[in-house]
Amino acid sequence: MTLRVDVLTLFPEALRNYVTTSVLGRAHERGVFELHLHDFRDATTDVHRSVDDTPFGGGAGMVLRAEPILATVEATPELARPVIALTPSGRIFTHDVAVELSELAGFTLLSGRYEGFDQRAIDLVADDEISLGDFVLAGGELAALCVIESVVRLLPGGLGNDESCLSESFSDGLLEYPQYTKPADVRGHVVPEILLSGNHARITRWRRAQALRLTLIRRPDLIARRGGLSEQDVAILDEFPEMVDGEANG
Repeated sequence: MTLRVDVLTLFPEALRNYVTTSVLGRAHERGVFELHLHDFRDATTDVHRSVDDTPFGGGAGMVLRAEPILATVEATPELARPVIALTPSGRIFTHDVAVELSELAGFTLLSGRYEGFDQRAIDLVADDEISLGDFVLAGGELAALCVIESVVRLLPGGLGNDESCLSESFSDGLLEYPQYTKPADVRGHVVPEILLSGNHARITRWRRAQALRLTLIRRPDLIARRGGLSEQDVAILDEFPEMVDGEANG
């Protein structure tokens, strides 16, 4: 099944240019997903194609008008559902949310600009709101691309190797273990000896220990979310008790 992604945006070319490159570009060519871009400036009726206006009640900046957005949605009945507005007040986008979206037949992203949307646009067309985090962007196009790429790479065929996403950060609620490649010695910093051992079962346990320890140090909230350390987690940390310059002793 091909995932359908629609995006309502004032800058369709910004998304089109990125989506045709790299991982997303190859996934698009393989038919993993299809992207439909809708410039809601096309739904305006004035000669200047205005999509924004000053806020009622005063304040700095301009607000995106509801009508062009509503008109675009009404003129495009084939839009994928749900319609998700990208807003600072939405629920935080996480790996779990990406998994949730990857299980849908499609979804539509509403990408804003300026000081945000007239609330009536969200009330009348949005089924959900998502935020990338506690920071502000000039517009929603970057946020839309982050959502799209995070979701597409979870789909069968989204990556060149479907197993690649299984060991990435957050896939098991943990940060990813450190990775190394050739040469074995970079300015005196050597690859952990265990990775050269050929003992793949032990390498797998070592990587698990590194992921656990790195998460404990940098993102203890993720460990808490998993309900703490299991007996197996404690055992594997005991097997590889330390991390020094990225290398576990033992």
